[in-house]
Amino acid sequence: MTHASSELLYLKSNSTSSKQTFMGEYMASSTFTVGDYLAERLVQIGIRHHFVVPGDYNLILLDKLGGKLDLFGKPALIEVGCANELNCSMAAEGYARANGAAACVVTYSVGALSAFNGTGSAYAENLPLILISGSPNTNDAGQFHLLHHTLGTSDFTYQLEMAKKITCCAVAIDRASDAPRLIDRALHAALQAKKPAYIEIPTNLAGAPCMRPGPISAVLEPVSSNAAVLAATIGEAAAYLHGKQKIAILVGPKLRRAGPEAEEALLKLAEAMGCTVAVQPAAKGMFPEDHPQYTGVFWGQVSTLAADSIINWADAILCVGTVFTDYSTVGWTAMPSVPLMVAEMDHVTFPGSTFGRVRLCDFLGGLANQVDRNPTTMVEYHRLRPDPVLIHVAGENDALSRKEIQRQVQPMLDADTTLFVETGDSWFNGIQMKLPKGADFEIEMQWGHIGWSIPASFGYALSKPERKVITMVGDGSFQVTAQEVSQMVRWKLPIIIFLINNKGYTIEVEIHDGLYNRIKNWDYAALVQAFNSTDGNAASCRVETGGELATAIEMAKSHKNGPTLIECVIHQDDCSRELITWGHYVAAANARPPVQT
Repeated sequence: MTHASSELLYLKSNSTSSKQTFMGEYMASSTFTVGDYLAERLVQIGIRHHFVVPGDYNLILLDKLGGKLDLFGKPALIEVGCANELNCSMAAEGYARANGAAACVVTYSVGALSAFNGTGSAYAENLPLILISGSPNTNDAGQFHLLHHTLGTSDFTYQLEMAKKITCCAVAIDRASDAPRLIDRALHAALQAKKPAYIEIPTNLAGAPCMRPGPISAVLEPVSSNAAVLAATIGEAAAYLHGKQKIAILVGPKLRRAGPEAEEALLKLAEAMGCTVAVQPAAKGMFPEDHPQYTGVFWGQVSTLAADSIINWADAILCVGTVFTDYSTVGWTAMPSVPLMVAEMDHVTFPGSTFGRVRLCDFLGGLANQVDRNPTTMVEYHRLRPDPVLIHVAGENDALSRKEIQRQVQPMLDADTTLFVETGDSWFNGIQMKLPKGADFEIEMQWGHIGWSIPASFGYALSKPERKVITMVGDGSFQVTAQEVSQMVRWKLPIIIFLINNKGYTIEVEIHDGLYNRIKNWDYAALVQAFNSTDGNAASCRVETGGELATAIEMAKSHKNGPTLIECVIHQDDCSRELITWGHYVAAANARPPVQT
């Protein structure tokens, strides 16, 4: 429901006197300001929480954003304070995954430069995160003042120039009269491109008078497909596939960024074609794993369910929102060997031609109505599909292992679960799990920032409190962003964290080992209790056997008014075969000698 429509419903549901009182108070309210404009627009694009770290250049702006009330006198934008700007930006990134857009508000330079890390993640992962930074008074540059929180020069444009490299649109507001145009430009660009945007507001302009916004449709309206180009694209795609014998579909992470209608259109197309459907690791969960045409995760030598065998057997691959990197191709060893038809969020590429301004959902839905049915790859896959693996059940007093953790977490996954997997062996353990229908899977494979999962799962859970959020994270990653568990405590979020303690950066060990991969051990369970202080209600424990883990999981499932951290102690060398294999090939790719010219 839009802000305007909820206003109308509110007025209709009250008496005449109430309406008159409301309108009188509305008209008598304080001057509408730049900060008010930004708050109004953030609410209108669907943001309900904004993640902040205060600093003296953004304090007036924070007052304006936090003072935005809905028609019932409650905050329309709920302020969420974070422990530091890195965590703040990563929490906003996770919120954008759940909500479709997010806002992160920081101070100038010392705040924004730290928040650039999560903004880079949002760019790499195709998420519309709005990074908002306070900045110095507009008079200071012209008076050549040297200011705190700067580089010690009178040039204050460097932050804007940096932001241009990691956003699709970066604007700095120098006059209040320009604020509506620049704010709308940044928000529109972010929503259309599914990339972050940057808005810089000087401390003395956040409270400056500003015009009220026009209809939000100017910001929200998407760019539609060109009808003629769409028809030509669908026709050529149908003809191209008609000439192929062994067709497979490969799904990539950009599918979800194109919206739920794109996922629905893909399902329709897959069923019309009758062929196999594999997903890239960062797209796990974007095609139902209980669907008969699902053939696993294609990840080269570390694929699941023999997905690599059927992809390599195909003579034509329809790639939907795919991303091919050194990580997703196992050090460039697993690029498909046949020409690819690639459908992106706004264009489609064939061998030899490209069609622009074609929305993914329109292309997939239209192609489903014209494509021939060709189940050849499904017939072959029934011969290739591996038999179910016999899973060993550890004894109650057996030392805990990675496999036993995976075995015990699997039954926790249901239709209401979102599983976050951190960079490291948690990637490979998570990829091996089977997602029931309705379960979601979140991974940050493109940016790959260790520590991402803790603040990101916090932000996600604030947007979707009805989901059961489970996070799998290594000890090294946890140490980077551990402070944000205190915000889970503060907001009483029942996130379940499985912290795998193997005393080091295991993923780095498998790529290139050294003493730098050994970290100082913490008492992680005790740390969570420190976050509780006198008013928190987090639960935590340390487990070393299969029986202890089973008991801890039952405790976590019943703990509803705060997070639960289960510290799982395993042997330092206990890692997946897949990580060892993947690490070997990624290391080889990193070690390639320079090309001699």
